[in-house]
Amino acid sequence: MPSDHAPAAADTRFFGHPIGLATLFFTEMFERFSYYGMRALLILYMTHRVAQGGLGFADAKAGAIYGLYTAMVYLLCLAGGWIADTFIGQRRAVLAGGILIAAGEFSLLAPGETAFYTGLVLLMMGTGLLKGNVSTIVGQLYPAGDRRRDSGFSIFYMGINAGAVAAPLVCGWLGQHYGFRLGFGAAGLGMLFGLAQYVAFGGSLGSAGSRAAGAGTEEANRRKKRYGLAGALAVLVAAGAAWALGAGGVVRITPEAISGALGYFLLLVTVAVFWWLIFGAGWSKEERQRSTAILVLFVLSAVFWAALEQAGSSLNLFADRATRCVILGRPFPSSWLQMVEPVFVVGLGSLVAWLWLALGRRNPSSPAKFSLALLLNALAFAILIPAATMAAGGTRVSVLFLLGTYFLQALGELSLGPVGLSAVSKLAPARAAGFMMGIWFLSISIGDWLAGKAASLYSSMPLPTLFGYVAAFSLLGALAMLLLKRPTVRLMAGVK
Repeated sequence: MPSDHAPAAADTRFFGHPIGLATLFFTEMFERFSYYGMRALLILYMTHRVAQGGLGFADAKAGAIYGLYTAMVYLLCLAGGWIADTFIGQRRAVLAGGILIAAGEFSLLAPGETAFYTGLVLLMMGTGLLKGNVSTIVGQLYPAGDRRRDSGFSIFYMGINAGAVAAPLVCGWLGQHYGFRLGFGAAGLGMLFGLAQYVAFGGSLGSAGSRAAGAGTEEANRRKKRYGLAGALAVLVAAGAAWALGAGGVVRITPEAISGALGYFLLLVTVAVFWWLIFGAGWSKEERQRSTAILVLFVLSAVFWAALEQAGSSLNLFADRATRCVILGRPFPSSWLQMVEPVFVVGLGSLVAWLWLALGRRNPSSPAKFSLALLLNALAFAILIPAATMAAGGTRVSVLFLLGTYFLQALGELSLGPVGLSAVSKLAPARAAGFMMGIWFLSISIGDWLAGKAASLYSSMPLPTLFGYVAAFSLLGALAMLLLKRPTVRLMAGVK
């Protein structure tokens, strides 16, 4: 870690952590308020009839778009990390991303599919610039070897979930009671609040994220820029060619087709990136080993998020169509169930952050925590199988089933989410910190794409079968991580 971050070791003004963590905490909180507020309404907006203020899409189309959007949000963190590392630094990338996010939310206020798709594109680009880079700045607040780092990421993670708690309460209630567009507008205002405090208190960050890291020598920097710009040009040419073929009637371009193509693209990008990191020129032996460790965690992270991210897709539909959304005799909007898992995360987050510190040398390794997270996800979907069986007979099931699922998922998320961010911030080479964080979010992108695929099957596959497959998929991931735990720890080359 650069020496100009060293004074942070003596800064304990924010619950024992650097004061800059507070600025990033609230930036991420408001950005997640915007994201989860929009996400709580997204698949409902697409599947509700036009007369109900929705777009009237079929489940298969809506699921494909949901997976496409949420996957691209995290896929573009790769581009956002590269832009920050190469040109503008993480601080400016976060600011630009927040502006694009607010513009995307406000675009959704306009009626029609054109405004809808424009808003989604702006949101994808903005989140790609902001999401990975704000996490990278958190890591730069701490000098090398600072034991507060894992705890700091757990506190930061509470900001993520605080925004996710408030979002369905506000945006979901407004959207389901007064019209979807009002909920989207509230999400946009949330992002504006986050930007205002980020600019006002940016001085608390010191030098963290203020400069592009570069790639070492001037020649290496020029080569990095050339390769990146060539890749961006290739993507633009491919997109233009696809649009021209579709406009000319040569091929039929649908959201389902685009989503399917994205799956192959995600696989290609993953293989290409890790091949470069592990076998490409210019990396030391230690960097190659650590990149291999990140690859193992990456694959299991994708499996985990494929289940967890169904909160906004298949589980959102299950809440809306098959669950009695009533507590103490009073009904509530189905979108409010989107806040349950974040409530558990916020409530348990400080306890878990304290636990990792209290365990000291006995603190489980990152792979061990990943295995536990996947096992909890498997149990979370296993308890939904009997609920789905009852729902298949036309019965609206008790809300307790989803509450139990979200409780188990919250425990899993606390065992994997902040731990993964912290591990990548420690394993990543300083010259590619933003890019490596973008790679990490690529695993969430793949998980989101798989979650969208699950939602597209909601009406065509028996629900007990669908939830059973998700549970089995997660259980296999937990077992695989257990088998790979020791070799992965060795590859981490001294990073506990």
